[in-house]
Amino acid sequence: MIKSMLAALALMVGAPDAPYTVAPNLFQPSQPDLGLTAAPGTETFTVFAPTEATDRFSNGVVLVGFKGKLYAQWQSSARDEDSADTWVAYSVSDDGKTWSAPRKLAPAGENGLMRSSGGWHTDGKVLVAYANVWPEGFQSGAGGYAEYRTSQDGVTWSAPKRVMGADGKPVEGVIEQDPHVIDGRVLTAFHLRPGMIAKPFFTDDPLAVGGWTQGQMENLPRDTSSAAAAHEKKLSREIEPSLFRRADGCIVMVFRDEELSFRQLASQSCDRGVSWTTPALTGMPDARAKQSAGNLPGGGAYLVNAPNTDRPRIPLAVTTSADGRVFDRSWRLRGKADLQPLRFEGQYKRPGYHYPKSVVWNGYLYVGYAANKEDVQVTRVPVKALSD
Repeated sequence: MIKSMLAALALMVGAPDAPYTVAPNLFQPSQPDLGLTAAPGTETFTVFAPTEATDRFSNGVVLVGFKGKLYAQWQSSARDEDSADTWVAYSVSDDGKTWSAPRKLAPAGENGLMRSSGGWHTDGKVLVAYANVWPEGFQSGAGGYAEYRTSQDGVTWSAPKRVMGADGKPVEGVIEQDPHVIDGRVLTAFHLRPGMIAKPFFTDDPLAVGGWTQGQMENLPRDTSSAAAAHEKKLSREIEPSLFRRADGCIVMVFRDEELSFRQLASQSCDRGVSWTTPALTGMPDARAKQSAGNLPGGGAYLVNAPNTDRPRIPLAVTTSADGRVFDRSWRLRGKADLQPLRFEGQYKRPGYHYPKSVVWNGYLYVGYAANKEDVQVTRVPVKALSD
């Protein structure tokens, strides 16, 4: 009995070499929405809701603030996830509440050349929109590459170009959706091909369209002993990361774990992204999906995810740490009772809050996500409510 209790505690706080820990009993699996409550001032708004006459699949919602407006980007298709007709849409808001009708950012290609959302970056003067291109389709497992478009007004866009490495060659991988600027350097990850092998990258290019250099990180091994898992050889165990800065200056990259631990993996770099520790299992529950991380204006760190130890991506929560070492406060963003019914059928669609990404803008933490992989929505929380 004592051994089992100690094992449970170790799982909660994470592996000894994990870059951060989670306070014990922060989440209560026996309680509705893990016992989490909403922070004061939490609000939710709809960017796009499908109808019979529109596309009925949406996912990969990413947000950015640019020249006084908030932008949302996502991938859209008629019915199914990862289908050849997938294209990249975006919408604009002056206040985070009311949003424009979807506009086309990157079209679906011909002959199965699908495009998916790649996120945003800006130096304050130019807005960069990334799109991920899958020459053989996502389902092939062959992987893809990133392209970018630029705009000075968020309306008129340049022709697409390949994202370039420091060696002057295109980066052969798809970009993760939320580059972070930390101490003047831009950091994110690419999933390299052939396949989808997640690796940290950094650049000192203010626009983050070139100069990308791969950081040194050893991926964890995969269990590919069974025939059913053979395809996993082209997919790293750690995928779809985000990152935050600890108070000690080290950068922590958090990953979805494809080995079904239902916990986040994390790696740290204390030399501005040049070298990274081997990812370790943390104590953060995660429903095996994309997550989002970052820092609040006061320097504290946050994690946005579905902290469930099973497949349902419910509830959606934000969990905070004063120093990025111990995460000890968590709030519900959206819960089970908040979720609208799933209205349309489609491949890989299921109830839940999918693939959140976040941004701090005008005094709020904004989180964008796809409810049921149908509705494009944002939930915002006053930064003050997370810092008190």
